[in-house]
Amino acid sequence: MKTKHELEFADVKAIAAAAEAEALKNKWAVTIAIVDDGGHLLWLQRLDGAGAISAQIAPAKANTAALGRRDSKVYEDMVNGGRISFLSAPGLKGLLEGGVAIVKDGQVLGAVGVSGVKSHEDAQIARAGIAAIGL
Repeated sequence: MKTKHELEFADVKAIAAAAEAEALKNKWAVTIAIVDDGGHLLWLQRLDGAGAISAQIAPAKANTAALGRRDSKVYEDMVNGGRISFLSAPGLKGLLEGGVAIVKDGQVLGAVGVSGVKSHEDAQIARAGIAAIGL
């Protein structure tokens, strides 16, 4: 049998705090979502000034990264590269950069999704959060 790593609530809180700090440092109003490896929402935080739609986009990006086992930017690049049929992939609805998989020892533990600023800035915030747990 294999051993499976899991996010603990302390990890989720540390990721959220670091992601929030990165957003606030840059004066970015965003929503931060954290999901487990099955794409289930563990944390949702909408900072002051973040658009209402970001509360739907951030979890969708995180869900896509977790279930797809890769950053959501991979899917955005596929679509932008002409593979528009991928828009019909079942279960994946956050096909935009800003969903970053949380990976330990090659195993996806979940993902962070951020929405509210430019896509590469969303990803920057997600990565800052993940770095807080040493990954």
